[in-house]
Amino acid sequence: MNHGDNHTKFPPETSLDERDGRYLRKAIGWSHAAARRGNRPFGAVIVSARNEVICEAYNNTSETGDCTGHAETNAVRALAGKGLSREDLASATLYSSGEPCVMCAGAIFWSNIGRVVFGIDAGRLRLFRGERQDQRDAELSCRDVFDVSPHPIECIGPALVDEASAPHVGAWKV
Repeated sequence: MNHGDNHTKFPPETSLDERDGRYLRKAIGWSHAAARRGNRPFGAVIVSARNEVICEAYNNTSETGDCTGHAETNAVRALAGKGLSREDLASATLYSSGEPCVMCAGAIFWSNIGRVVFGIDAGRLRLFRGERQDQRDAELSCRDVFDVSPHPIECIGPALVDEASAPHVGAWKV
């Protein structure tokens, strides 16, 4: 199933360089791990400007019962105690298997992370989620949150859509 064919309904895929592709695939790997553990299939990786993986996380909402346990929010929480300055984080990139939701975009904003690269976009995710009320999201793009930030947050995506979509096949209640 190629989710990138309908350019009138969905944003076109972004091409990535080798570095961004490598780390986004790492985040997608965490989305598969989340699904294997019975959680929603989302993963995130935060990487420094020096190509050092700072932290990795996956969605653990089903395991923990914590509705805020999204991959990106868990990754931002994992930054605590790492001794990173706001400047360090401004030059870091958060890679997310899916477009960050409003809550996660807020966590990214508050952390001062300056760059986000994501896989499947929210519109394509809604096809997997369906119309069930317990699976709906606030239909606001992370870009809407980032655009009103007083500090710049570069946002790249959707990218590697087919790879990022794979763990969502059959993962949502219909």
